Amino acid sequence: MYLIKSPLLLKWYYPSLTWHKNRSDKVIYLTFDDGPIPDVTDFALKTLKAFDAKATFFCIGDNIYKHPEIFENIKNEGHSIGNHTFNHLKGWATPDEIYLKNFQKCQELTKTHLFRPPYGRIKKSQIAKLRSAHPDTQIIMWDVLSGDFDISLDPQKCFKNVIKHTGNGSIVVFHDSIKAYDRLKYALPKVLQHFTQQGYHFDSL
Repeated sequence: MYLIKSPLLLKWYYPSLTWHKNRSDKVIYLTFDDGPIPDVTDFALKTLKAFDAKATFFCIGDNIYKHPEIFENIKNEGHSIGNHTFNHLKGWATPDEIYLKNFQKCQELTKTHLFRPPYGRIKKSQIAKLRSAHPDTQIIMWDVLSGDFDISLDPQKCFKNVIKHTGNGSIVVFHDSIKAYDRLKYALPKVLQHFTQQGYHFDSL
C-alpha cells in the first residue's frame, strides 16, 4: 500500500522535513532513489541529458561501493547527490544508533547535505539525533511518488501518476533500480517531454 500524493497528515506530523519547493516557480525536482545501478542509472543520465534536465540521486552507499564509476558519472553530469543510507535501512524498524552509523557510513562516500530516509520512514528521535550530529543536513521527502517500484503497475499508469499530481515545486520520486526499470524506461522520457512542452524547468535540489 502506498500513496502517489503525500498526505497532508504526514506533512503535518513531520513539518521540518522538505516535501516540496517553491510553488510559485515552474520548476520540478526529479529524484532517483536506490542507485547507482548499471544500465538503469546510465539510462536515467542519458535521458536527463537529452532534455537538459538536472536531478538529484539519493544513493545507497553499498551501491556506490560496488559501482564507483557510475557514481562519478552522476556527479560529472552536474546532478546533485543525496545520502540514502548504506544498506537501505527502514528507520521505523532500526535502532537509532545503528541507523545513524549506517547514515554516516554512506555519508563518508556521498559527502552531501541531502538525505532521504529509505521508504520515507524515519523516527522523530532519529531526525533529532541526525540533525544534532549533522546540523546542515536537509531531510528530503516528496509530494509525488511515481510508483515505478511496483512491478504490478502498468508503465502507462506510472506515467499518468506523475502527470496528474506534479506541479510547481514538486519533488518527484523515481527509482534507478532493476525492479523499477520497465516503468522508468517508459515514464521518464514522457514526463520530461510533457512538462518541457509546458514550459517547466527541471532542477536539482
